[in-house]
Amino acid sequence: MSKELIVESANNLKKALPLMMKYSVPTTPNNYALWYHYVAEKNPALKESMDKLLSASDICPPIQAESLYRKHVSSTVENETWEFRSTLENMMTQLDQLIGDTHSDTTEFQHSFDKNVSNIGKVEEEGWSIEEVVGLLKSLEKDAKQMRNATQFFGNSLASAKSEIGTLKGQLEESRKAALYDSLTGLLNRHAFDTELTSYLQSNSGGFSIILCDIDHFKKFNDTWGHLLGDQVLKAVGRKINESMRDQSSAYRFGGEEFVMLLPKTNIRIARHFAESIRKKLERLSLKDKRSGQMINNITASFGVVESQPNESITEVIARADEYLYKAKNLGRNRVLPI
Repeated sequence: MSKELIVESANNLKKALPLMMKYSVPTTPNNYALWYHYVAEKNPALKESMDKLLSASDICPPIQAESLYRKHVSSTVENETWEFRSTLENMMTQLDQLIGDTHSDTTEFQHSFDKNVSNIGKVEEEGWSIEEVVGLLKSLEKDAKQMRNATQFFGNSLASAKSEIGTLKGQLEESRKAALYDSLTGLLNRHAFDTELTSYLQSNSGGFSIILCDIDHFKKFNDTWGHLLGDQVLKAVGRKINESMRDQSSAYRFGGEEFVMLLPKTNIRIARHFAESIRKKLERLSLKDKRSGQMINNITASFGVVESQPNESITEVIARADEYLYKAKNLGRNRVLPI
């Protein structure tokens, strides 16, 4: 490592650590890599994104920081993903080899067994001696033992593979939970929302508002047009909501047909106007059913909006938003509450 690079690294370290302490950022390898590249100012896109994030909030939200790391710093898939994939590929290769070997053993046994069965008919026809009959029986016994050993080995290997598959399924489930994005809509997921909201609640970041959104009569879309069109509706609504996000506001798929938006440093008056603008955009959505060619124009959603309160828990914030959403549904849907 050159002297210039050592000096540069030391300077970046001096810049990065105080900023990480200021914004209460844990000094994990990923976080340090993100802030190192930020203070180095060699990635204009990262600097611009980080500057906007920090100007909109007094904290560095962990999910948005992770997204910036993945987008601007990380050049490879996470190690856990590669390890999972490698383990799965190795296991499949071993199973394929095992099945091939077992098939070969079975074929060989079948040929030998057929030959011995054919010889059984010759015992009486050709008047085999006692020695020849004993030899035939020993040959049959040898074949049976070989087949039993091969079958036992195959059974043990399958049991081991079953156990390993169970472990991999558990790892896959944990990986799915830890993922940031919803696979259908491309929005951030519930896990990401819970993490982000918790960080805001635990800090003095100037408050925030959340908007809870639920597609009206979504079950009817699935029952009438099928789940494929239902998925199209979810994608279209998610895309329209995501396109509406500005500054450092974030959109998440909350679950099912529900979405949630997190708006830092935003009071309820502005949040209500923002929710109303999204409501109008969704009202104008139009989809085409590919099977029938019929246009679907009756997509609407209901909204519940709340502003954070001091010492409030994540459950309490969501419960208040959900209460307004429930009232909006009861009042006829396709509306924002409170008015």
